[in-house]
Amino acid sequence: MSNYDVIGIGNAIVDVIGHAADTFLDHMGIEKGIMQLVERDRAEVLYAAMTDRTETPGGSVANTVAGLGSLGLSTAFIGKVKDDALGRFYAKGMEEAGTAFPNPPSADAEAPTSRSMIFVSPDGERSMNTYLGAGADLGQADVSEALFDDSKILFLEGYLFDKDDGKTAFTAAAQSMRAAGGRSGITLSDPFCADRHRADFQRLVAEDMDFVVGNAAEWTTLYETDDLKAALDQASAVCETVVCTCSGDPVILRQGDMQVEVPVRKVVPVDATGAGDQFAAGFLYGFATGQPLETCGRMGVIAAAEVIGHIGPRPKSDLKTVFAAEGLI
Repeated sequence: MSNYDVIGIGNAIVDVIGHAADTFLDHMGIEKGIMQLVERDRAEVLYAAMTDRTETPGGSVANTVAGLGSLGLSTAFIGKVKDDALGRFYAKGMEEAGTAFPNPPSADAEAPTSRSMIFVSPDGERSMNTYLGAGADLGQADVSEALFDDSKILFLEGYLFDKDDGKTAFTAAAQSMRAAGGRSGITLSDPFCADRHRADFQRLVAEDMDFVVGNAAEWTTLYETDDLKAALDQASAVCETVVCTCSGDPVILRQGDMQVEVPVRKVVPVDATGAGDQFAAGFLYGFATGQPLETCGRMGVIAAAEVIGHIGPRPKSDLKTVFAAEGLI
């Protein structure tokens, strides 16, 4: 099948979510509030140390695509999992949630299925410890050109740039989407990603992307400046649509010379996991359905507020009903 509204490409990661006090994080040497890459042995230690676990198919762009599927768009997610218990769980979970997962679990994958141990603090902050595993080995051979026929939007995950195979897969996918007449975008994912892959990301923003989503720290890191406006000026000079979330401050959205700012909703977080992913889902829903830029931003803010109100990185409420109540659809 092709003709998808949105195709996502990223790390196929099983999220393992549990609660932990700040003292536990200190004891285990976990830096609070960020994503850290861990090796397989470390992943097994952290998994064993979790006192409660909720497992769900995850990964940043996978969560975004799942959110879009819950909003009624036709979606597919291109990722790589091993043919092991977690890999089969992941593939089944994506399909059951209504998102096509065209690459079956691979018996030939060298590494186990990727997983991220996510510790949620009492204040709702999440600290991610990710073992990349098979998901990081996705390459151009895993991306079928046929998927892009008559499809509309491609959304890429910055995290996947940690290996060269991911870079070639992204370039091929963006070219295929452009040939199909669609639009491509990327999430910058993390300041560390923007720092590690600065030259590649700047090239993507300037040459291959129609839209880019990032937070303030990611944008300033990408352009090596403490001045957020200067960073966004550089991005919007070369990219059609630029989106910047700013934690508790208004979201900034730019298209050419137009800039709009959308206030965020103050919500006491239960679990901040997936906040950025679901902001992207709300924004992309508006973007895909031709809404004004401000409406796209408001949809993103609503979706982010919903997901931090409960455990887990994907929506539990009917967001279309919420959008309708707000007069957005």
